[in-house]
Amino acid sequence: MSEPTASIPCYTTISGEYRHEIEIKRSRFITVLSRSETEEQARDLVAGLRREFHDARHHCSAFVLGPERSMQRSNDDGEPSGTAGAPMLEALLRRETAPGVTDLSDITAVVVRYFGGVLLGAGGLVRAYSDSVSQAVDSAPAVRRRRMRLYAVPAPHADAGRLENELRSAGTVVLGSDYSGPAVQIRAAVDDAPGAVTGFLDQLASLTAGGAVPEQLGTKWVDAA
Repeated sequence: MSEPTASIPCYTTISGEYRHEIEIKRSRFITVLSRSETEEQARDLVAGLRREFHDARHHCSAFVLGPERSMQRSNDDGEPSGTAGAPMLEALLRRETAPGVTDLSDITAVVVRYFGGVLLGAGGLVRAYSDSVSQAVDSAPAVRRRRMRLYAVPAPHADAGRLENELRSAGTVVLGSDYSGPAVQIRAAVDDAPGAVTGFLDQLASLTAGGAVPEQLGTKWVDAA
């Protein structure tokens, strides 16, 4: 398993897809937020919404991808330049997920606009698209993602259930167990930080009297419980 290139230990995204609608001067602004981990997923969302809302005038979009938010794109889709995609992207980038923390990523926002016949002007459009995304993010379920170090912990079949429960009770994330071999392989995930890894290894040694030697499997981004 490849190592992540990000230097940060955690970031925030959303769970699944979420929709929110507001009306401003008879124009409907339907915001669709979706978790996206690749540019292809982001673009597929836009394409799907173009088909679903085929009679809408605009399908403006913005996305932020990667633990370090290294990929950022926006599209005005026919609105005056800088009045839709850019403020949508800014709403994602400036969203605080905790006081003073702006780490929202792996998210695509699409705002579908049905024109209501009243021109909003450049300033009005910026506010409308920004507010549409901000309100949607306010209501969307957030998910914390943590970079975890993965281990396979061997255990005798007779002891595996007990050890798995004790690891969970000690705060270790248990991803599952493989009972197919001569020994059960418990898949455990620990925060990718020296202190957390040392604590896990010490705890494991205590629980098994030093009998379990875990195999390190690499690192992975995992949704926190």
